[in-house]
Amino acid sequence: MSEALASALAPLAEVAEDPDAYVVRWKERTGGKAVGVFPMNFPVEIAHAAGALPVLIQESREPDSIGRNLLAEFYCGYTRNIADSAAKGKLDIYDAFFNADHCIQLLGAVDVIRSESPEKPMFYGHLPTSLTDEWTPSEARKMMQAFLDEVAEFAGAPITPEALASSIALFNENRRLLRELFAARRAGDACFTSEQMQILVKSSMVMDKAEHTAALREVIAAAAVAARDDRVRIYLSGHLCHAPKPELLRTIEECGAIVVDDDLFTGARYISTDVAEGIDPVEAISRWYLQRDVSMPCPTRVKHEVDWEEQLVRSVRESGAQGVIVLMVKFCEPHMLYYPELRKKLDEQGIPHLLMETEHEGLPAETVRTRVEALLERIRRTQLVSP
Repeated sequence: MSEALASALAPLAEVAEDPDAYVVRWKERTGGKAVGVFPMNFPVEIAHAAGALPVLIQESREPDSIGRNLLAEFYCGYTRNIADSAAKGKLDIYDAFFNADHCIQLLGAVDVIRSESPEKPMFYGHLPTSLTDEWTPSEARKMMQAFLDEVAEFAGAPITPEALASSIALFNENRRLLRELFAARRAGDACFTSEQMQILVKSSMVMDKAEHTAALREVIAAAAVAARDDRVRIYLSGHLCHAPKPELLRTIEECGAIVVDDDLFTGARYISTDVAEGIDPVEAISRWYLQRDVSMPCPTRVKHEVDWEEQLVRSVRESGAQGVIVLMVKFCEPHMLYYPELRKKLDEQGIPHLLMETEHEGLPAETVRTRVEALLERIRRTQLVSP
């Protein structure tokens, strides 16, 4: 890696490693308010248009301790860690919380935050999950308008259509720059590891968007073309709400793999869909929500015209990936219920794949290494005997 690229990546890596520190610095520097947002569907452009800093709350690197008794052990690691962070006071840096999803486990974590910080505004909006019904567009718009009204009340001032349109344009530009880097990786020209790609997206979830966009331009300017080598090309799938451990990503690539594409939340899923510009901004955000499942299908939503397994196979083929590693968060019920369909389709298409269950506490590196090396060996042997 060049010195210029390392220098451009360093501040983003710092934010990805310690998001809380960035939020504190931003509040001290600007005097503004920070809004804690939960995955996956809250339109963060609304909070930005109100002058707040919207931050997708990240899983803490700390081991769970005093919050372990607040949620049952069968909740996923992300939600248990959120409860632990709330109990430790680590979420006190946020001035309000917004949630736009229907995951039962996430609701449990939100209830813990309500209990630990009863004075903080907490808004939960339930978006329609069946995206093909006739009433869905109007219901989605009603909820987006409710978000707009709630954020305006929190900010103490109305959010103008012009301000929201400006935020939409800024966020779209940020997504487009990130997609440019993902396209370069897919084409085999990127010089970034999967850990570095995660840093780019994760920092975007936290930082002021104008600041992050400027930093992205520096990264793109410093990046050099890296010819694709003979490492086995892998597609990562899963992790719908939070980032895989950097150590896990590092170990996968140390085994002789190169990640060329993904549908992770802290990856291609987060940047998959822009918000339409040039139309009523509330309508645009409503359409964004409905369109996201076309761009990147999600097992928590129902849209009969699209299927995750079909999209997965198509993405694998387009990326040139030779195998798939499915990263399933332990106790993630939507993913657990959908995985048999993914496995069936991958088997039908003859795509080698490996299911790896992850936890907040992490996985033994040697276990990961052994299983990944076995997958890579199977892929190499298949290539040797193929006509």
